[in-house]
Amino acid sequence: MSDEAAGGRVFFSNIKRSLEEEDEIVLVSVGVDIGSSTSHLVFSRLVMERLDNRYIVSERVVLHESDVLLTPYADNQSIDGVKLGEFIQAQYDNAGITSEKIDTGALILTGVAVRRSNARVIGEIFARDAGKFVSVSAGDALETTLAAFGSGAAALSIRLNKTVMNVDIGGGTTKMAICKGGEVVDITALDVGARIVAFDHEGRVCRVEEAAKLLANECGFEINMGQVIAPMNKQQLVQLMAQKIIEVAQSPSLSATTQALLRLDALTHQQAPEVLTFSGGVSEYIYRRQSTHYDDLGAELAQAITLALQTQWPSIELQTPEQGIRATVVGASQYTVQVSGSTIFVEPKDTLPLRNVPVVAPKLLLSEEVLSSEEISKEIKRALKRLDLSSAQSPVALCYKWEGSATFKRLDDFCKGVAKGFEDLIANGHPLMLIGEADCAGLIGIHCQEEIKVGVPVISVDGVTLSELDFVDIGAMLETSGAVPVVIKSLVFPVTSGLGKTGFQ
Repeated sequence: MSDEAAGGRVFFSNIKRSLEEEDEIVLVSVGVDIGSSTSHLVFSRLVMERLDNRYIVSERVVLHESDVLLTPYADNQSIDGVKLGEFIQAQYDNAGITSEKIDTGALILTGVAVRRSNARVIGEIFARDAGKFVSVSAGDALETTLAAFGSGAAALSIRLNKTVMNVDIGGGTTKMAICKGGEVVDITALDVGARIVAFDHEGRVCRVEEAAKLLANECGFEINMGQVIAPMNKQQLVQLMAQKIIEVAQSPSLSATTQALLRLDALTHQQAPEVLTFSGGVSEYIYRRQSTHYDDLGAELAQAITLALQTQWPSIELQTPEQGIRATVVGASQYTVQVSGSTIFVEPKDTLPLRNVPVVAPKLLLSEEVLSSEEISKEIKRALKRLDLSSAQSPVALCYKWEGSATFKRLDDFCKGVAKGFEDLIANGHPLMLIGEADCAGLIGIHCQEEIKVGVPVISVDGVTLSELDFVDIGAMLETSGAVPVVIKSLVFPVTSGLGKTGFQ
């Protein structure tokens, strides 16, 4: 199996602390982002307070923001584990925090960092803390979603009551997310970034991506290794890059050359943005928080985008987000609950335990008297695609909110839609995991197994509230009570509480 096919989804978990009896929980968390171009850490103190039967993240204090490191490589594709490990240890030292003081954390791998060999190297660096981390390999779709939440664009759409587009420009790609009412409603990504061309200290090309060659060709010149690009040609290149970004953001009809740069489906443009925010490394130049050059196109691209906005999109309202280059996960928190045996269905029993299962929360219209299996299936598949979970490499839990009566017909339509939506995961032998709030887990679990005959283990749990970007552990059933321990873990962003996200419930 290739590195690309096997890449990256290395999960860590820790359920050593039971928190059910505490009214206030204080956790020290670390968020680690290791990407193709840059790597950095953020240490935070999270205060979680009990609200009825759930915990909310009531306060987040940044304890230390690390330096930003250009991700070191031993060769073109392999991360230099020694240099990366030294950098991470130095940031722990600078923060005055030892690994023993970390309660929980999140490790986000993007770009070439998710390749199997690199994921292995990174896993070794964090081996001593493996029990404390949720680790996620983020493809383009999930990385775009993380940037929208982490930058604060999603929360801003609530505060302003407007549609907000976040444009995250990194080293290799530009990710766009449209946010409305605190949710990401549309995404895309394209091969435009600050380090699609990089230079040595003498100004010669030492790195060039295929996208850069395509863009240069459109400008009428070539880029080759070891070449010094003429200033006029470099200016043409960054101007074209800026135009491509704005074209994708504005236009429902793209040129063929722009289409060739897309990494995800184009925006649907069903939601017209009223506000624009930028995140990622290039945003530091756009908002004039950075002036240092890193031998790439970052500063020039930022200037070209600023000028292009003035001429091509003067009507858009530009806002400054909460986070720029650090618009990714800043940590994680966790909470342990016990679910009684009367509210679960697990068959066969030895399917459990399961650890660090990602959660999808599609918008399912379950209040209608007649349910549509086809629509349920489509929404589940959209959610899997949005979070880069369509490859069916690991189990996925469905979060749903059952409404209305539990008649045979409604249960049948729901379960058929779920089975169709998860057909690729079921075909790979992964258990079907369903987690809801209403008291109908037993009926749904039995129906999936006996009527739909999904052919894989079924875990159906209720009485638990989850959100997208959560992860869940379900422990083995306790023989004395028939209960199972459930550990819910959320990625915590700078403005999590502003979104009303409730940490662990």
